Amino acid sequence: MPTFPTDAWFQAFIVSINGSDEYRAAAADWEGDIAFLVQAEPDVHVPDDVWGYLDLWHGTCRGGGVVDRGAGERAAYVLSAPYTRWKDILLGELDPIKGMMQGKLKVRGDLPTIVRYVRAANELVRLTGEVETVFPDEV
Repeated sequence: MPTFPTDAWFQAFIVSINGSDEYRAAAADWEGDIAFLVQAEPDVHVPDDVWGYLDLWHGTCRGGGVVDRGAGERAAYVLSAPYTRWKDILLGELDPIKGMMQGKLKVRGDLPTIVRYVRAANELVRLTGEVETVFPDEV
C-alpha cells in the first residue's frame, strides 16, 4: 500500500485515472498538466515539500509522478496546500473546489477553466479515494 505523497502513490493514482470511464468522459476536452504541491509539515512526518505531477490530456493521464520543483512549477496548473489539507481532500473531508474558493487550496492557472471542468475534478478526487493509502502521520 503506497504512502501519500510518494511516487508510488502517484503511480497508483495514474492507474486509477486511466481505468476510469467516468473520468475519460468528464475530461474528454481537458488539455493541461497539473502539479500538486504538498507543502512540508515536519510535525506530521512530511519533512519536505513534495511536487506531484499529472500529464492530463483528453481524459487520460499520459504520465506523472513525483517531480522536482522546476518541473512542477512549469505545469499549466499548480494546486498547493499543506500536507494535512491534502489529507482532508483525500479523505473526502474537504471539497477541492470549495477549498479553492475559500483560499484553503491555492491555485495557479486559469480558475474559470478548472471550474468549467468541475465534474472531471470531482472524479479525480473520487479516484484518490480508490488508491489504498498510508498516511505518514498515521504510521
